[in-house]
Amino acid sequence: MKHSLITVAVVAAVVGGGVVYSGTQTNSWFQQQTATKKVAHISGQASVAQTAYTSNDNATTAYNKVKNAVVTVQNLQNNSAQQSDGFAGLFGQTQQEGGQNSSKIETASEGSGVVYKITNGTAYIITNNHVVANSDALQVITAGGAKIKATVVGTDVEKDIALIKVQTTVIKSAASFGKIDGLQSGQQVLAIGSPLGSDYATSVTSGIISAPRRELSSQQTGFGTAQVIQTDAAINPGNSGGPLINLAGEVIGINSSKIASSNDGVSVEGMGFAIPADIVQNFIAKTEK
Repeated sequence: MKHSLITVAVVAAVVGGGVVYSGTQTNSWFQQQTATKKVAHISGQASVAQTAYTSNDNATTAYNKVKNAVVTVQNLQNNSAQQSDGFAGLFGQTQQEGGQNSSKIETASEGSGVVYKITNGTAYIITNNHVVANSDALQVITAGGAKIKATVVGTDVEKDIALIKVQTTVIKSAASFGKIDGLQSGQQVLAIGSPLGSDYATSVTSGIISAPRRELSSQQTGFGTAQVIQTDAAINPGNSGGPLINLAGEVIGINSSKIASSNDGVSVEGMGFAIPADIVQNFIAKTEK
């Protein structure tokens, strides 16, 4: 039986227990923020998962080439009823009686990003627009656990791409983009990111390209039509903005969304989508002008 697909779900990484989905379309599953939020600390060192790899196969080699360029992107929002002014207000510092500061900035959601360029002490990172949307501040957590304040350079809502930057000497690795003209169905790929947030940072999943180019309708995206790479590599909440790479360790796409079920509720597995590298590079070229 043929099933029509639901609106494509935005995979905006929210850390929490149960993940609640709802949407404007029937059976859609746009992810909402969980009720419990984490207080954000805009400095210091985060605890991230460390995994040892000893294999020398192509997938491991490709992963090791890119993993240190992948970061967790934290969307920080001020949850206080009374907003503060200036720098303190941006990072949730409100003055209480007795002169004590109370931190009100909280981690609303977490996604992923990939460093594509480092120049003059500044690292430039590509992620999804929905990862950074509605933020009062942004913070990235490196593969080594360092927390760094980030700022938005530019966004494209319809293409769901965002360019952010951080000033740091901690980040040493940048990923490179690969050509996608020769992509073929069945080609092996890896998805790297932070599923469910920084506790699972630099997680890698493997799969194949299901379709080199797939067009999603405006009904599916919620905006205009979109050209995407379809893959069966597992993409979970938190993977948004992370790279889809080939076995040469080159970024061929930016993971952005997945489909979970059909209109009549039939469960769907292995239908993830990534923004093709050429579209991402065109966005970078326009934004950096």
